[in-house]
Order: sequence, then structure tokens, then C-alpha cells
Amino acid sequence: MDNLSDALEKLKIASTDSATDSVESCLDCLLKALANNSTEASMKIHEMGVLPLFPTLLHPQSSCTPKVANIIAEVAKNEFMRSPCVEAGLIPPLVQLLNSTDQEVLLQTGRALGNICYDSHEGRSAVDLAGGAQIVAGHIKSLSQNTEPANEKLLTVFCGMLMNYSNDNDSLQAQLISMGVIPTLVRLLGIHSHNTALTEMCLIAFGNLAELESSKEQFASTNIAEELVHLFQKQMEHEKKEMIFEVLAPLAENDVIKLQLVEAGLVECLLEVVAQTVDGEREEDIAQLKTASDLMVLLLLGDESMQKLFEGGKGSVFQRVLSWVPSHNHQLQLAGALAIANFARNDGNCIHMVDTGIVQKLLELLDRHVEEGNVTVQHAALSALRNLAIPVVNKSKMLSAGVADVVLKFLQSEMPPVQFKLLGTLRMLIDTQAEAADHLGTNGKLVERLVEWCEAKDHAGVMGESNRLLSALIRHSKSKEVVRTVIQGGGVKHLVTMATSEHMIMQNEALVALGLIAALDLVAAEKDLVGAGLVSVLHKLLSDERSAPEIKYNSMILICAVMGSEPLHKEVQSLEFINIVSKLRAHENKTVSHQASLTEQRLTAQS
Repeated sequence: MDNLSDALEKLKIASTDSATDSVESCLDCLLKALANNSTEASMKIHEMGVLPLFPTLLHPQSSCTPKVANIIAEVAKNEFMRSPCVEAGLIPPLVQLLNSTDQEVLLQTGRALGNICYDSHEGRSAVDLAGGAQIVAGHIKSLSQNTEPANEKLLTVFCGMLMNYSNDNDSLQAQLISMGVIPTLVRLLGIHSHNTALTEMCLIAFGNLAELESSKEQFASTNIAEELVHLFQKQMEHEKKEMIFEVLAPLAENDVIKLQLVEAGLVECLLEVVAQTVDGEREEDIAQLKTASDLMVLLLLGDESMQKLFEGGKGSVFQRVLSWVPSHNHQLQLAGALAIANFARNDGNCIHMVDTGIVQKLLELLDRHVEEGNVTVQHAALSALRNLAIPVVNKSKMLSAGVADVVLKFLQSEMPPVQFKLLGTLRMLIDTQAEAADHLGTNGKLVERLVEWCEAKDHAGVMGESNRLLSALIRHSKSKEVVRTVIQGGGVKHLVTMATSEHMIMQNEALVALGLIAALDLVAAEKDLVGAGLVSVLHKLLSDERSAPEIKYNSMILICAVMGSEPLHKEVQSLEFINIVSKLRAHENKTVSHQASLTEQRLTAQS
């Protein structure tokens, strides 16, 4: 350290005299000290005020310049030195040096700027202000074809510098994207795929940039999919595959890139990874299996990529993914069920899958997860069944296969995501299926649970689906027994509340169900309808100009239906419905105006 202090003192003197030889020997001493103990040497350099001397030494024509830039690069490896480097005014002369044609100068300057930018807001701002990123991006573009080792080393440093410059900073990443860095980096990956260090640097840069939505369009216009798949096929090491996965995941969120990845053969790579790791017990096998199967499911979220892999239900990929469902591995069961849910996104696929026995596989999977089951697998399998139940022709087939009975086994689940999918599946199954709605609607345990979930205020989705299923049981069964079960279970008040929902479809479903309750068993429901304030809810719906025509229509139908009840009739009279209804006779919707005339006659006759 004494030698270092001497060297620093000499450097102060020599730098003013421009004595090149003595400056060079002082710089050699500094580099030696930094190599020996970087932290201590850096502190000494800072304390003795040597940093402000460096700008004058960073002269493009000086033979000392590469060494000075090297010292700055070494010093800036220490976090506490990055701001002092900026404050000492080192950034503008370093950026100027980027215009040099000397390879060693460029290399050391790139290192220095990259290290100053690492995790340093001040460093990045100063480089941004001096326009350093543009020059570096230009160099990468012009040097990209050259495969000489020295040039590849320089490219690696420059890519690293841009990465440190923009990491975790959306506006600087957006700046690089607008400079056209993405196509250049993709080209680099293709030309230099043999160079591990440069390839890794490109991958890390892609990982950073791919998080930004605005990057996806640029990536989609390159051959990134082919390059990444080609690179993936060559990798043997787990870490390298993981690096590529980290780039693939954000890119695969874009539908155009999903299709490109499928066409480039990524799916085959993923299936191979699954086959190699499914029985593995090492942590890295488990991690790779999860990443590969998750990515597979993600690729199926794109309509075109999904349909390409479905191949009319004959696709080998589709068949392989189906074989995951009966697997002993939870991760594969999950991915298999999610994949089916993704394939089941149009009627043609759903009908084909139900006809080829997929429902049975899903039911067997659910049966394995009833007791102490895996919640994510339950949720995924129920999602798949819900989607498969959408086409009308599938409903009766799925009911005959016993889907409702298996789904009901999860009625005791305390997990909101499972509750939500269970409700959605049952609602899809009974749509237009009177017999099934009647059967389920007279199941006291089910109705009791629905009424309980109608109060799940912490889980809006579960609450909404419970109300909708309660209404659906009545609407599709049109059964007095179902109405009675719902009344006894305490469901009426929830349907009245549902009529005030912000979603028109739910308002309408509630009004139709309440109309059927009033028509089928008004006497039994009377007390609950009064207690829930039905009449004032209807008054509000009819008075509100924003209410849709069907809401107004069904509200008037319901008013007529409750006139047979004395207490409800009295409420209708006291709120002077006749005034609102007579105004609705002039409504632009013919169905509404016609119903208003009928309702007015009814109100007048019974006043």
C-alpha cells in the first residue's frame, strides 16, 4: 500500500508534466495493486483524489489511454466507486474514446463504461447524456459479421455494456429497442453461436429486453425463434438450457412468436426434455420438467399455434400431451389438464375430444385428487371440463359420463380457485339441460353450499358464480321442486341482490329466476321477497335510464308476477309504479313499450 501511495503521488506530479514513461510505470503499479486488493486500492485512489486526473490522461492519441481505461474498469467493479467515477467527469472522455479505431482502447473503454453503469443510476444517466449507447450499438452492428476471436471478445464486452446500461430500466431498454438493437443481437446469435461468452451475453440481453411489451413486435420480425431453437438443440448443460428458457418464456407470450416457435420445432425439444426428466429426482430435472411443460402450455394459448398442434385431433403432439394426464407426476398431470383446457377453445376441438374419451381421463384424474388432492391439478382438470362442456352437443354426453357427480365431490373444498371452477363447470353442464338442472337443483347440500358461497365477499368470482348457478338451476329446470329447495335454503335474498349487479347479464339471469319463483311458488317465497326489498329494487331498475331494454322488460314481467301477493302488491302501489310504467309505453324498444302497456293495464285493474 505504501508503494501505491508513492505511485499515486508520482502520478499527480507526472500527469501535469505529461511525462509518459513515469505515468506508465505509475499506472502499472495501480493495476498491480488493484489486482492484489481491489477494494483497498480503490479506496486509496479515491481518498488521494486521483480520479479527477484521469480525464486528462484519457487522450485518444496517448499510449497510456488503454491502461487508464483498464484502471477505471477495475475500480468501478466496486459499487462505492461508481458515483465518484461519474462525479470526477470520467464519462464524457470515455464516451469520446468509443470513436477510437484501436481495439484495445475500445475494449477497455467498453469495460469501464459497462462497470460504471452496473446497478448505478448516476452512471447510466451520464452515459445516456453523453450518447454512449448509440455509439456502442453502432459498433456492434458494424462488427457483427467479424468472427475473429479478438473481435468476438470486443462484441461480448459491448453487449455486456448495453446490458448493464439498460438492466431493469424500462426507458433505457425502450431507447435500445428504438435504436434497432434487437435485430442486431439476433444476427449476432446466429453468426457467433459457437462463442459461449458472446452467446450468453446475447441471451441475457434478450431476457432483459423481452420483458418489455414494445420489444415483442421487433423480435417477431426477426428469426429469433429459429436461432433459439437451434441453440437449444445443441445444449447439453442444464444451466444453458435454463438461460434459453428464460428468454423463451417472455417471448412466447406473443402470439406471432408462439407460432414461429412451434414452426421452428420448439415443441419437439420440449417433449424430449419432458421424456428425459419425468423420472428424474435431481432438483435440476424437476425444474426442467416444470419449465418445459409450462412453456408447452403457454404455446397452446395462441389460437394459431394451438390449432396447428391439434391437427384435427390427430396431431402427435396432441396425443403426447394427452398421455401426461394419467401420469404419476403431478407437474405433468397439471400441464396435461391445462393443455386440454387450451385445446378446448373452440367447439370443433371440444366435440372431437369428448367423442374420443378425454372426459374419462379427466374424471379419473380428479378422482385421484379428491382426498388431500393437489389444488392446482383440481383447478386445471375442472377448467378443462368446463371448457369441454360449452358446446351444446357435449352437455348430455358429459352428464351421462357422470361429470356432475365427480365434480360434486369437491363441494367441500375450501380453496376459492377450485370452488370457482367447480361452479362454472356445473353451470355450463346444466345450460339447456332441464333434467340435470332439476336433479342438481333438488340437491339440498349443493343449494346450501351455494347460498353459503353467495356471501363469500372476499372472493367476488366465487360469489358471482354461486349466484349465477343458483339462478341457472331455476331457469333451466323451471321446476317447482327446485324453487322450493332454493327458498328453503335461503337463496331468494341472494337472487334479489344479484338483480342489482353491475353486470347486465347477471341482472337479467336474476330477474328471470325471480320471475319463475313468483310464478311457481309465490306463497312460499313471499316473506323472503318482501324481506329482501324486491319491489324497491324493481323500482330502481325501471327508473334508471341506463337499464338495458331486457332489464326493463323482465322487471315489468316480475311486477305482474308478484301482484298476487298482498304485501308485495301494497308495496307496488305505495311506490306508484304506474307513473314509471306509463312513461315506458313510449320506449323506443317495441317489446318494452308493449310490455309497459300490459303492465299498466294490470296495475290499473288491480289498484
